[in-house]
Amino acid sequence: MDWLKEISAAVTVCDKQGTIMYMNEKSEHIFERDGGKDLIGKSVFDCHPEPASTKIKEMLSAGSTNVYTIEKNGKKKIIYQSPWRNENAVGGMIEISFEIPIEMNHFVRE
Repeated sequence: MDWLKEISAAVTVCDKQGTIMYMNEKSEHIFERDGGKDLIGKSVFDCHPEPASTKIKEMLSAGSTNVYTIEKNGKKKIIYQSPWRNENAVGGMIEISFEIPIEMNHFVRE
């Protein structure tokens, strides 16, 4: 999936044990201070303090999704963490994060 390498969203994938398997270029750049692409093969739990580590363990166990927004350095981001599956079994987790406007439109469609 070459298109995934250069999209403007950070994509990080780990396996069920929390080992980072993939980072696209944006993810490598965002986590450059922590090691960037050298984080591949390392534990995602070493990158997250409590209570985030416990939340990720619960998500991997239950196959649940976690979605939230953060604001840091004047930029707002949405963080989407969800299990990926292999033959209906949780194989790990994918995290997608991307910048969103501080104020944004919300539409209700019917």
